[in-house]
Amino acid sequence: MTNREIIDFYRSYLEDQKHYSPHTVTAYLDDLLTLVGFLEHEDLGTLEDVTDRIAKFFIAHLHGTYTPGSIRRKISSVRTLYRLLFEDGAVHENPFSGAALPKVAKTLPKFAYEDEIVGFLDGIDDTTLKGRRDAAMFELLYGSGIRVGELVGLKTTDLDFGTKTLLVHGKGSKDRYVPMHDGSIDKLKNYLVLVRPVFRTRTVAIDDHSLFVNFKGGPLTDRGVRDILTKELERQASTLQMSPHAFRHSFATHLLDHGVDLRTVQELLGHASLSTTQIYTKVSTERMREVYAKSHPRAKKAER
Repeated sequence: MTNREIIDFYRSYLEDQKHYSPHTVTAYLDDLLTLVGFLEHEDLGTLEDVTDRIAKFFIAHLHGTYTPGSIRRKISSVRTLYRLLFEDGAVHENPFSGAALPKVAKTLPKFAYEDEIVGFLDGIDDTTLKGRRDAAMFELLYGSGIRVGELVGLKTTDLDFGTKTLLVHGKGSKDRYVPMHDGSIDKLKNYLVLVRPVFRTRTVAIDDHSLFVNFKGGPLTDRGVRDILTKELERQASTLQMSPHAFRHSFATHLLDHGVDLRTVQELLGHASLSTTQIYTKVSTERMREVYAKSHPRAKKAER
């Protein structure tokens, strides 16, 4: 198989069998292209020619260029590819099967405090069309804990105001239902009635029923949401350092702070493994310690 055939083979696997999002597929293929570029630069042949020795050489090259997290992902990506090629009979071994993944220091998810989130949401100017859309969008992000990729993938048909639930299309084509609170529903109805129809008149494109659309009537993208958030933070002269994903982290942390059990938070977030959700218990504990240190008279005295 040529390099192009192997790349197309991997793309087909990621899209048709794993059902990964376009963004994830691009990331995996970029990892593979890193290996292709390395082989070409070092004149080591094609993807079919990779041996254990070449694999070790490639990994050593990665250590001098990329962070541990990026190295782990790239090794994992190409190891998966060679496992598939081995199972398909295209190669005689998986040269990355014994590759050791570098350890990555665990960092706590970044979140905002409850009063900071409330202050941001209340500070959005909902007297304008864009402001009404943004208010509905960020209220839904915080109120449901969905990923920004899930947000931009929502359709108007995914809303069920009767049962106050939202159908979310998660990673790996795994759908789940999450609840919506009344405040979020009110803002969504306001947006759907007063804003979305106006934005849609600015384009001749066929309506794909995307829930959130941009000023020109087209569907919002991940990048678009990030840009909107950045501009809104600047408009409010806010000192918050937030990404759209911080709403998800804040959602999980605040639920745990208020006594919601870990399994329920896992289901709401759409995590396949409970261990993924457990990182938020660490965030909640760290916050508790911080509040304690600042608030308890004896703890404050000990700090002086």
